[in-house]
Formats: sequence, C-alpha cells, structure tokens
Amino acid sequence: MNKIQSINPWTGEVTKEFEPLSLREIEIKTEAAAKSFESWKNTPISERAGLMKKAGEILRKNKEAYARLITLEMGKIIRESRAEIEKCAWACEYYAENAAEFLSSEKISLPDGKKAKILHQPLGAILAVMPWNFPFWQVFRFAAPTLMAGNVGILKHASNVPQCALAIESVFREAGFPEGVFQSFLIDSKATLALLERDEIKAVSLTGSEKAGAAVASAAGKNIKKSLLELGGSDPFIVLADADIEKAAETAVKGRMVNFGQSCIAAKRFIIEESVFEPFLEIFKEKMGLLKGGDPMDETVDFACMARPDLAAELYEQVKKSVDLGAKVLLGGLKPKEGSSEFSPTILTDIPENPPAFSEELFGPVAILFKVKNTAEAIKIANSTEFGLGASLWTKDAEKAEILAVEIESGAVFINSMVASQPALPFGGIKKSGFGRELGRQGILEFVNTKTVYLG
Repeated sequence: MNKIQSINPWTGEVTKEFEPLSLREIEIKTEAAAKSFESWKNTPISERAGLMKKAGEILRKNKEAYARLITLEMGKIIRESRAEIEKCAWACEYYAENAAEFLSSEKISLPDGKKAKILHQPLGAILAVMPWNFPFWQVFRFAAPTLMAGNVGILKHASNVPQCALAIESVFREAGFPEGVFQSFLIDSKATLALLERDEIKAVSLTGSEKAGAAVASAAGKNIKKSLLELGGSDPFIVLADADIEKAAETAVKGRMVNFGQSCIAAKRFIIEESVFEPFLEIFKEKMGLLKGGDPMDETVDFACMARPDLAAELYEQVKKSVDLGAKVLLGGLKPKEGSSEFSPTILTDIPENPPAFSEELFGPVAILFKVKNTAEAIKIANSTEFGLGASLWTKDAEKAEILAVEIESGAVFINSMVASQPALPFGGIKKSGFGRELGRQGILEFVNTKTVYLG
C-alpha cells in the first residue's frame, strides 16, 4: 500500500510520509472505539463538557502551531488558518455550554391523559470522512456535537492532510478524553468502505465530492446505517437593483476568494440585475484585481495557491471549456504552470447554458457573473443548478428579501451577508448538495436514537 504523503502545495516539497494502517491495526483501533463507547455513553454530560472546554483551550493555546500546519499542508493563507482554529475553539465551547439542553428529554402530554417522553441517546462509533479544505473546522464541527452526545468518533481525513488529522487526535488526547473516544485513521478510500462494513460503525458523516458521497452513502445504505452528506455547492450571490452595490461587490469578492475559493459555500455564481450590473462589475473587478498573491505564510498576502496541482489543472480545464463554448474572460483565465498549484483569480461573464461554468461547481477562485432582467429571472437562474447549499441575497427591501428567501432552493439564505457556517446555525444542503444537518441543535441530534418512552 502506498505511503500517505504530506506535501506543501506552495513549494511542492514532501514534508512527511506515513504508513497507512494495516487491516489488523484498523481492527484493533475499531474495537477500541466500541469498547470506549460503553463507558463514554454513561459519562455525565457535565464531565464531557469539561473535557470539550479543555479541547477549546488547547486549540487556542496552540493556535499558531496548528495554523501553520494547516497552511503547510493545504496552502491556506496563515491569517485564514488562525481564524479556522478560533472557529474550532468556538464550536467546542458552544457544545460544551449547550449540549445538555439540546439532549434533554422532552415530555409529551397525550390527548387521552397519558404521558410520554422522548430521549436522545448516543448510537456508538461514528465514522467521519472529512475533506482537506478546512482540515480542522470540518472535523471539529463533526466532533464537538458528536462526542458531546455520547458517541465516539473515528476520523478518516483527506489523504493530503495527515499531519492535521493526527494533530486533531492529539487535541482530544491532551484534553483528557478517554482512550478510543476520538481516533484518526490514516487509511485509503478502499479501507474506508470496508470499515463501514464493520458492526462497530453505527453511522457515517461525509463532507466532500458528489462521487465520494454517493460511494459512502451507498455503502452505508447497504449496511442499514445512517449517513449524513455535505457535498458540493454552486452558491448564488443575488444582487437586486435596490441593493447597496458597493457593500455587495466588496462582500462578493470576499465570498468568492475566502479559502482561495475552495469552499462548498463560497459564492460562485453572481446574479446581478441589469440596471446595476455595470457599477457592480466595476467595483468587483477592481477589488479582485487589487488582491495580492504570494507565499501563504506571508502575513500581507490575500491568496496563495490551490491545495494540489491537479486541482488547479482541473479548474483551468473547466474555465477553458467554458471560454471555448462562449464565455468571456474579464480577469485572469491564465493556464497554471505544469505541476504548479498556483492559479490566477478569474472572472467570467456572458455564460451560455451549456458550459461547465453554468452547470458545474468551480472549486477555486473563479467568479461567474450573470446579468438578468428582473427578480424573477434572478431566482430562476439561482435555482437552475443541481446543487442547493447556500445563497446570498442583496436588497434593501427586507420584506421582499424574506419572501424571496422562501423561493430559493438551498439549505440556507443569507440576506445582505456572505454565507458562512457557525456553531449556532444548522448547516447542510438539498438536491446534490447532500442531506442531513450539522451544527446547531439539529447537528447534535443527527447521531442519536430519538427514543419514545410511553408512560402507561
């Protein structure tokens, strides 16, 4: 079996190599998870909360080291890496403080005078298949609610962030979580699907591509196990004629360029009413063009590179095919150097209905602009996608915004704001963006047995 490599995408340097777990090691560690669950599920929730708060403290104490590790493995600029660690600590604190209330039993009075109650009990070992783009945050938004609910976690992280995977396990170990409550498995996709066959694994959460989601959900369904999928997005950023155009355009640049565009909920399709299209475009293009690229460890840069050279090459092919089919390049559109992860921020407009820019997710710093005649056409284009993760809607008419939010097909609508995840809000999509919810109260209840107790 091939070694798992940690490669710096900015320099191309192999910084570390790891041997993947053997079948016997997988078996031993999975059995350890099941064994630890038997005691962890009975651990008082106040004790779990104390440990989770400690995990948050450790994240903050070691923020610089963890942030540098993120940047080293996937190329995120160092400022964004620090913010990611802060967000993870926030999630730990949020669930430490709120889990007891979220999991409390619910009493029901029945019409015949009888009573019942609903309990929320943990399931066991939950497998998390996580992506590289937010290598700490994606894991902690799974782990904080899942462990607080009394489950134990097994992490199969993306193969290009093994050091992050092991560092996350060390956070929980240092915080005092019992052995086996959270473990990182360095394994490949074939071993992951085999792991789902094991009786110890009770459910799976996956964040990643449509292809990976289909494979994992299929394996989970075959074994009658629950799955949660958070997949791709082609999020619309809708700007109506009565919007604050300057604020909308400035936020649009941030929404497209956060994490160098490598985010499921990054704004990707910018749908602008024609009466304000030109002033929006002028500000948007200017702000995009002023962004500074360079070494991701440099405190002054706004972007660096994509996470791998193959991702940069794949994104360019989507851009090239779109241009060949009629789309126009207003900024960037340059071919990356062979073997390089660097990519030029790009703006495309005049998009016909057949190219990748219209129908596919472009996972990187490429903005796609649509000019529309009116609000009805804006909503139609926003919904003309297989995805439905998040949407941003810009208008000064609050009443109209709330009406339109109902019409938009997505898991979330952010009015006059960039789409973003945070611990208190449920997060997830519809259509091919997946199913199930993370975060908020809904997130902690995804992996519990909602048990009815009838009091006769």
